[in-house]
Amino acid sequence: MQNNQENQGGRVAIVTGGGSGVGKAAALALLGAGWRVAVAGRREDPLRATLAEAAGGEGLAVPTNVADPASVQVLFDRTVRQWGRVDLLFNNAGVNAPGVPLEDLPVEKWREVVDTNLNGMFYAIQCAFRVMKAQSPRGGRIINNGSISAHAPRPGSIAYTATKHAVSGLTKTASLDGRKYDIAVGQIDIGNAATEMAMRMAKGVPQANGEIAVEPLMDVNIVGQSVLYMANLPLEANVLFHTVMATKMPFVGRG
Repeated sequence: MQNNQENQGGRVAIVTGGGSGVGKAAALALLGAGWRVAVAGRREDPLRATLAEAAGGEGLAVPTNVADPASVQVLFDRTVRQWGRVDLLFNNAGVNAPGVPLEDLPVEKWREVVDTNLNGMFYAIQCAFRVMKAQSPRGGRIINNGSISAHAPRPGSIAYTATKHAVSGLTKTASLDGRKYDIAVGQIDIGNAATEMAMRMAKGVPQANGEIAVEPLMDVNIVGQSVLYMANLPLEANVLFHTVMATKMPFVGRG
């Protein structure tokens, strides 16, 4: 662990979906700990706003559409050109679909969620593998954002839940395939962090029994610290699955 932290100032991270929410919190945590961070997202202004809030580190804003493999390749090319390597990918970018009955979900919305949450995550993993296995020192770490929805659905969430279940398959397979390259792959499953996407929980959301209930939220910066903890591990150790959630959210139990 000591050697890993001694080199911390020189380590390089890519954070997708870094303009808001969990991605922003993770980017700020990494920057505050001295990492060099390429922050990716569809719009440049939020990325620059994230970097402007940083307490330290060195940042790079890279507008990226993760659903486009060519755009993801540009993200990795620019990062390597800037800093010479990639030590960490926080594979975080994701979107949701309207909470409608599954028979009413437009196919276009289904495809949008799959293209971003599943295909986009694969494109980033693939690019990370290519860079990490070829660089010297070899290896690196990938952390995929799975969500509580990787384990249990909410009503009317078939697209989001299906992709997040698939992310667990990506994590397990990439973790296995990364061993020979010294690439550690893990997943963070987040429940009810106070982000723009989750703020509806405070107003009441549908439960499995048909009721509408307000759900507790936690500070999103707690998630940022969780990502930083996973990122700071030496490559000989890996957190395969890490669940961080609002303590009183309805996840474990029946309802």
